[in-house]
Amino acid sequence: MPRRLDPSACRAALILALCGCGSSDLPAPEAGSSSGGDTDGGGHAANVVVHSFGALDLQPREETQPCLQWTIGNEQPLYVQTVRLTNDGASHHSNWFVVPEDSFPGEDGYFECESRGFAEIEAAVSGTVLFAQSTQSRIDEQRLPEGVVIKIPPRHKVVAGGHFLNLADAPYTTEMRLAFELVHPKDVRVVAAPFRLTYYDLDIPAGRQSRFSGACDFSGLYEDQVGKPLDLKLYYVTPHYHYLGNFFDLTVMGGARDGESVFRLDGFDASSNGKSFDPPIDLTGAQGFHFTCGYDNWLDKAIGWGIGDQEMCVMLGLADSAVLMDASVQNGKISGEADGVVLNEGACAAIGLPKNAAQGMPTAEEIAAPLYVPPSTPDDAELPEVPTCEDLPADAAAHQPATLSSIASTLFESSCNFSSCHGGGAAAAGLDLSAADLHGALLGHAVQADTALPLVAPGDPDGSWLMRLLSQCEPRDDAGDAVSHMPYNSVTLARPELIAKVRDWIAAGAKDD
Repeated sequence: MPRRLDPSACRAALILALCGCGSSDLPAPEAGSSSGGDTDGGGHAANVVVHSFGALDLQPREETQPCLQWTIGNEQPLYVQTVRLTNDGASHHSNWFVVPEDSFPGEDGYFECESRGFAEIEAAVSGTVLFAQSTQSRIDEQRLPEGVVIKIPPRHKVVAGGHFLNLADAPYTTEMRLAFELVHPKDVRVVAAPFRLTYYDLDIPAGRQSRFSGACDFSGLYEDQVGKPLDLKLYYVTPHYHYLGNFFDLTVMGGARDGESVFRLDGFDASSNGKSFDPPIDLTGAQGFHFTCGYDNWLDKAIGWGIGDQEMCVMLGLADSAVLMDASVQNGKISGEADGVVLNEGACAAIGLPKNAAQGMPTAEEIAAPLYVPPSTPDDAELPEVPTCEDLPADAAAHQPATLSSIASTLFESSCNFSSCHGGGAAAAGLDLSAADLHGALLGHAVQADTALPLVAPGDPDGSWLMRLLSQCEPRDDAGDAVSHMPYNSVTLARPELIAKVRDWIAAGAKDD
């Protein structure tokens, strides 16, 4: 059930970034820009399937964990090379699966997970894992190497477990949109299978940096399941941690590549953090993986595993593998300290199941037939792959009151202060929007861009760089070059009424109120 968060706890939680601030190699595609070529006459390419789950309304400071469902209605298998998820913010994370249509029966849209007995492990086993959203990312893309796909068997549907959080002191509405890019069966060379690595035994000390490492040897499990040594080939990986996370590493364990780091992530910025490997990471002759999550806990309390203001350490891999594997550290221990960082480690316990029989390669009949694209509803057929960005309308009404304190508790709190963006000592561009003297931070900030405009020009919204970044989809600097609008790593702008609040505050003199 939804629950309302204590305002003082929300600032400490820092777990929702409606504004990612880090670099992203994910430019937002325009309608019809998919590699599929010809369009279907609607808003997207002919080999792309798009679905909107509709609007989810959140009350001020509401946190909720609904499930989502989309019945595709496919009579034939679909081979998905790219999954793209977009949202308007408030989506902390979501895990996506494809399952038979008779699983977790009920209507499409948002629903209470417990009412249908939804369980992620059951979904993964009865179908397969489709996608895992990067933490707090507004636009996230899982693009697999050419010929590597997620298979959606006939009469399967999409289900997901979601986690939404509105940290603003104002209502918030978000829309979830999912797009598939399909490939012809003749081009399929690998049907990927998921595996997961997790460190559950988190005890992140207060006021310290720490790291938690798991040693996951699943070579014996693999050989027991399929009767041959481990030959897994890794094609995609995405890590998952929260607001305190500042490091992730995946290293090969055993074999010729023993000790080789194949994926590393520094910091946390709500970007699309998954990575594809082409050629794949070949574990033939190896034992498994060693993985590490790092945290910088600046709070005055220890943090453990969980949602809310707690943390996680999970990695999803997509591989050419005959076995579905889940390896986790249930019991770890402190192993030492290096450069002031507390080190923890533990051995993984692993379970595995044979790959679902429905996850086989395309048949000769499929290969000989034309590309099958399932029918869309009229509304979905007209949807572009991602939402369309629109500049702030000149007549947009402001959420009230248009004061600095209200801006801080609505727009800045929900869209700018979090995910190592504009909050704390490592604030992007040196702009700390969580500063005690917020007025001084705004009016005294030296803009780090090619513009003569000040960040805030009291009485002149059009002459304020802040308004240009917030209100224009393609803001331009003094050289005429386009720069990223805010929120970063977002297709659209922040909610119009919150941007208009900033406009009206500046127009009234940008007072310290």
